[in-house]
Amino acid sequence: MDLNAVDVAFTEAAVGAGVTTVMMLSSLYLTSRWEATPKHNSLLPLLVVCITGAVLVYASLDAPLHGDPSSPVHQHVAPRYIEKGPAEVGMPNMVTAVLASYRGFDTFGETFVIFTAGLGVLLLLGIQKPHKPQPELNTVANEVVLKVVVKMLIPLILLYALYVQFHGDFGAGGGFQAGVIFSTGFILYHLAFGEIEARRVIPTCWLPRLAALGVLIYGGVGVFALLEDKPFLDYSALADDPVQGQHLGVLLVEFGVGITVFSVILLIFHILAGRSRQS
Repeated sequence: MDLNAVDVAFTEAAVGAGVTTVMMLSSLYLTSRWEATPKHNSLLPLLVVCITGAVLVYASLDAPLHGDPSSPVHQHVAPRYIEKGPAEVGMPNMVTAVLASYRGFDTFGETFVIFTAGLGVLLLLGIQKPHKPQPELNTVANEVVLKVVVKMLIPLILLYALYVQFHGDFGAGGGFQAGVIFSTGFILYHLAFGEIEARRVIPTCWLPRLAALGVLIYGGVGVFALLEDKPFLDYSALADDPVQGQHLGVLLVEFGVGITVFSVILLIFHILAGRSRQS
């Protein structure tokens, strides 16, 4: 299961089997039959890609071989987390402890990258007003059985997403996985009941604000630690007991991650679904 990395496999299953397929089909629907004549020279993008690829290849030459037991990560980093993690963080799920606590800066950067990706799509494509689908394309308008089944599934999907969100300390899960699953529920509602009904549930204009709110929650935990004369993202500043502070800090930052991931995925889907097909 993805080299026994259950949390990573969990994320890939939710994204790859669910959201990616829908977004790919939405993108294919928006493409026209014939490619438009490019208005710019492709030499500069090709040059940038080649230079970037060469730099990445050169940087990888110093990296240890995959699975090398003598690499520093296996000799120093991993044993340190395994030995000290339960006492310092107090979480049974070592993956969550590493991602949200020991690698809090890195996870904060990943959350900001997700927010930036959603913002980039928003700036490039923009939000359009919902339009009524054409009758020949609205193939599920009269599918009563499908809509009834979707109504039964969506509460279970959202409940499971909440379980994954708040159970990440003890088992596989966390903000990334929960955000994807939560957005999948709303995407399913969109596919079954249409764009107009889906935007009534969650207006698209809310999503950029929610994505920014998730990043602010994550960063706000770090700012609070600074105000308490602690290092940035030092969760021990949140409670008198350092272990309780770790639990509270991880809960807050994972909640911020979940909000951002949910908002960005649903925002990108709304932007793609709201655009008219090119002729």
